[in-house]
Amino acid sequence: MVDSARRAEPEAVGPPRRRMSRVDRNRVERGKRRRRFAGKIVLAVLVVVIVAGVFVATKFWHSMFGSGDDYSGGGKRDVVIQIQSGDSTTMVGETLHNQGVVRTVRAFVNAAHGNSKIDSIQPGYYRMRTEIPAANAVARLTDPSSRVGRLVIPEGRQLDDTSDMKTNVVNPGILTLISRATCVDLDGDHRCVRVEDLRAAATNSAPAALSVPPWAVEPVTELGKDHRRIEGLIAPGTFNVDPSAPPEAILASLIAAGAVEYVKSGLVDTAQSMGLSPYDILVVASLVEQESNAQDFPKVAQVIYNRLHAHHTLEFDSTVNYPLDRREVATTDTDRGQRTPWNTYVSQGLPATAICSPGTDALRAAEHPEPGDWLYFVTIDAQGTTLFTKDYQQHLANIELAKRNGVLDSAR
Repeated sequence: MVDSARRAEPEAVGPPRRRMSRVDRNRVERGKRRRRFAGKIVLAVLVVVIVAGVFVATKFWHSMFGSGDDYSGGGKRDVVIQIQSGDSTTMVGETLHNQGVVRTVRAFVNAAHGNSKIDSIQPGYYRMRTEIPAANAVARLTDPSSRVGRLVIPEGRQLDDTSDMKTNVVNPGILTLISRATCVDLDGDHRCVRVEDLRAAATNSAPAALSVPPWAVEPVTELGKDHRRIEGLIAPGTFNVDPSAPPEAILASLIAAGAVEYVKSGLVDTAQSMGLSPYDILVVASLVEQESNAQDFPKVAQVIYNRLHAHHTLEFDSTVNYPLDRREVATTDTDRGQRTPWNTYVSQGLPATAICSPGTDALRAAEHPEPGDWLYFVTIDAQGTTLFTKDYQQHLANIELAKRNGVLDSAR
């Protein structure tokens, strides 16, 4: 019989439960707190990401489509913007929007649609106004008068202005051309980078700050505090100059661009094959540019190399004229007797620097002179006819012929 007085008790399943110690309870509690803290961190990061995404998306939406229509009115202030090579219409619109010119990119793209002139916009700097209608922005960009900072350096130009001794005409030098290119009117204020400031930067800035190429650092350094130390390093050509940039940065950008062009011409490789420095070839090219006409460039280059190898002084009037900042075919005995780092009448070898910025033809002639044994040359008439010879007596006769034709008469 079953004892009805005993109560039915549940049977234990598994091992008996052990009472958790205080240390274990603390460990468990700390784990829970860590998990709760980590969850809060993840949540906070997620919120930041969402907010940032909304901000970026909102900014993009407003830049492209805006919260309102186009700007109206005549704008607020003048500003200079830069168009990069290869910029699409949308990229131009983004630049204008970022500079506060147009209200939305989309407004500019729509205003430019169907305007054939917009595709012919050249890379460079343009004077615009902030907060103007997109149609006005298109009109300004396609107006040639809005272009600023365009610099053209002709072949054979030197840093400083030069005077023609016969005509008294002043030929603007590279520094003057740069200064003129930086001139811009902003809200009625006419601004230019001064020639004096450019000259000071050329004089006092370290070669590295001026982006002087490695093959020119030594001769540039040797000339010390003379702005002519960078002569020839700015190549001829057409450039875009930032009117708002400081003088040192402007010169550095032009010298860096010149170095690229000189490397493209093969200057460095040719110099190595000729056993000369690239800088020496650049100097020779500048002499060729100043001493002759293009058809005679290769022969004149050979005369220079022949005289250097024979240890003759070059005796070029162009090197006498260079530090005097003037141009004339014949120089005086007094001028030829002045001892300067450039006067090749009183010193053997090449002048201390280039005497101008040589063009492509002169540079090619210096790199590939025409073979010949000539030691002398002289231009004998106004048409530029030049006679070459290795015989000194024949050269003297050629000089007399030039004098009879009035070519070698000094203006003084």
